[in-house]
Amino acid sequence: MRFKSLVRLTAALSIALVTVPVAHAQEADSILGTWSTETGNLIIDVYDAGDSYAARFVYGDLIVESDGRTLKNDQKNPDLSLRSRSLAEVNFLQDLAWDASERRWEGGTVYQAATGQSASARATMDANKLHLRVYRGVPLAGRTLVLVRQEN
Repeated sequence: MRFKSLVRLTAALSIALVTVPVAHAQEADSILGTWSTETGNLIIDVYDAGDSYAARFVYGDLIVESDGRTLKNDQKNPDLSLRSRSLAEVNFLQDLAWDASERRWEGGTVYQAATGQSASARATMDANKLHLRVYRGVPLAGRTLVLVRQEN
């Protein structure tokens, strides 16, 4: 009888060891998709960038031309050679990596096209809301941008 219990325990542990990495990958990938501020004045698309996550601009009140659809050029970029590129080619967010022990994404950089400056970022999620903390220096000194998942 002890042998059967040992076999069951070994089988259960084997299954757990296989499913835990899959569960963490699914949790990490939950950030993927299209997100919008509650007012709709900023829309981003988060995608898998290999070892991290990144996001592109889809729409933003401050970054679209007067037609309301065409993204402006990167006019505020400190690198003069990049000022003629469209913001459609710019990552709003990059290098955001899942930290399973903290259950959040960390180490990201947000590009603020309206000013041409970058800031650090980390993110958490609850339900269908993404809380993107943007800061310079320490997270406590930053602000949180709340984004809502958009249905495709």
